[in-house]
Amino acid sequence: MAEQLILDLYGCDPALLDDPEHVRAAARAAVQTVNAEIVEECMHRFEPIGISYIAVITTSHFSIHTWPEHRYAAVDVFSCSASVPQKVAQALAEAFGASERRIRRIERDLKGGTAN
Repeated sequence: MAEQLILDLYGCDPALLDDPEHVRAAARAAVQTVNAEIVEECMHRFEPIGISYIAVITTSHFSIHTWPEHRYAAVDVFSCSASVPQKVAQALAEAFGASERRIRRIERDLKGGTAN
């Protein structure tokens, strides 16, 4: 079983959400908390504000999309390791100073379907 976690972070520090170096550092620190490595990463800064960051990590991937003007970040974490999504989400919530978070989990059934 793999898990996908969808995290909405509210009340974040807008300066942190719009700082590319902070977003990259927060992502890298989150990956370290789960003893994984970044295989590839991509980031885009929007004008006038906002950042999208995506990382492929050794246990799958995650993304961060920020809306500083709303003090909001959307985070998606997908992993084949059960403990990874929650730990990455916790680290990112702290790194952006979120005052509130909403978490939704999706279990991805790797063995289901008709082609067993």
